[in-house]
Amino acid sequence: MNLAPMIDHTILAADAGPDDVQRVVEEALTHGFASVCVNGNYVPQVAAALRDAPAKACGVVGFPLGVMKNTVKAIEASSIIKDGADEIDFVAHLPTILSRDTEALKQQFLEITRTARAVSPGVVIKVIIESAALMKDVAESEAEARIACACQAATESGCDFVKTSTGFHPAGGASVEAVRLMKKHAPDLQVKASGGIRTYDDAERMIDAGATRLGCSASVAIVQQQAGPAAGY
Repeated sequence: MNLAPMIDHTILAADAGPDDVQRVVEEALTHGFASVCVNGNYVPQVAAALRDAPAKACGVVGFPLGVMKNTVKAIEASSIIKDGADEIDFVAHLPTILSRDTEALKQQFLEITRTARAVSPGVVIKVIIESAALMKDVAESEAEARIACACQAATESGCDFVKTSTGFHPAGGASVEAVRLMKKHAPDLQVKASGGIRTYDDAERMIDAGATRLGCSASVAIVQQQAGPAAGY
């Protein structure tokens, strides 16, 4: 299994500069990653650099907290798609998931998906649900109910992926159990695991659980581990 085409090579640190972003772009081109995922300010740079490449430009929306108005998220999504983003990863409003208000969550997601697809019908939309926060300090049944709520809203609003984490929440990142639950409750969507995936073994566990995309900043190390000593690593 070639992991590289399943990886969104990610640089979202607040202090990342244009040179850092360019390095990540060059790594994506070298290794054949699925996309380069950046904060919105760098989408024009990434889109221009990847114009003739298989890798896609991916921008985050409402990142990392997801607590701003949906209208603001929709505007941000529209803006970065106009700047060249082929994919967007937007952060869901966590309190609405925690309260398991599926209809309210669906309406929130629809405002973003409809606005995004009015600009580019083919844009790939991933919604980040902070699965670790949904599963922290609650019974397994409650954790599953929260994830099921988010997955239903994502499915009914036209998202393409449900994504585990921003990687910035103190509760943590992706887990095998979260990926399994997301795959169970969103069988028609793809699942992106992100947050804390640092080794080939981590990546393999997420894929085995049902992930079809991985969000990683340690992407190069992961594919080098997969290549092993025979490739000179």
